[in-house]
Amino acid sequence: MFEIIRRESVYLWYYFSVQLEQLFPYWVLGMLLGSAVSVFLKDKIHNTFRAIGEKKIGILGIVAASVLGIASPLCMYGTIPIAASFSKGGIKDDWLAAFMMSSILLNPQLILYSAALGTTALVVRIVSCFVCGIAAGLLVRIFYRNKPFFNFEGFAEPRSRDVDPNILIRFLKNLGRNVKATGIYFLIGIVLSALFQRYVPSDMMTSIFGGNEAFGVLMAATVGVPLYACGGGTIPLLQGWLMDGMSMGSAAAFMITGPATKITNLGAVKIVLGMRCFLLYIGYVMLFSLATGLIVNGIIL
Repeated sequence: MFEIIRRESVYLWYYFSVQLEQLFPYWVLGMLLGSAVSVFLKDKIHNTFRAIGEKKIGILGIVAASVLGIASPLCMYGTIPIAASFSKGGIKDDWLAAFMMSSILLNPQLILYSAALGTTALVVRIVSCFVCGIAAGLLVRIFYRNKPFFNFEGFAEPRSRDVDPNILIRFLKNLGRNVKATGIYFLIGIVLSALFQRYVPSDMMTSIFGGNEAFGVLMAATVGVPLYACGGGTIPLLQGWLMDGMSMGSAAAFMITGPATKITNLGAVKIVLGMRCFLLYIGYVMLFSLATGLIVNGIIL
């Protein structure tokens, strides 16, 4: 019995150490990039959005809003008060929908994490999140042109926590908060990936996420709902699954439904949407993830 436990521990440590060695540099760089954007560029990004809102560029504003949403480093609970201030400044709901949707799905830190999955996965993630934001904005523009989609009543723009007069200390404090917020999820993700690699046969992963395209995409979109807790924590899982035969379309579906239906993000979105619009949001996320997964599989396979 002791020999079996020892042998299994050796195998698990091997899988854990290999992934840790591969992904740790991306996690560190992601922390550094995320803190740098938050401390030095966050206000510039948001002020740029306000400035664009003053211009009469119509539908092109949705595209710009989606880009700036991806560039914004804030979590959804931080994005909502900022979006409330944008709304008070006259920015329309269709632009805000694009900004908030893409902000939920992606940020500069997560882009760097996703580079560990390879160039194809990185491009798929960036493009799909960008398009998801644009599509959300267009739908709000079409169906909610003359009625409000969001309710930001009672929200005020939050005070920045990065206010230390010493710029280096300001950056280090932000970096410390980032490490504290994501480190445990990163390690849990590597542990779960090691367990999957050791005890779940690769042909089973292929049959679930890769063999039948439509079924695999559906399963990945569904699994993304309960498994997603932190962007950095899912990278080890995705890396292991892709190595075991997960299709790129299934990975794309997971990368959309995961952050969009993460419990904290759902709680934040529910605050500013009524029940009807909240259900529309859920339906939109699931349909878009399925369509994206099938399209990606059709292009790449």
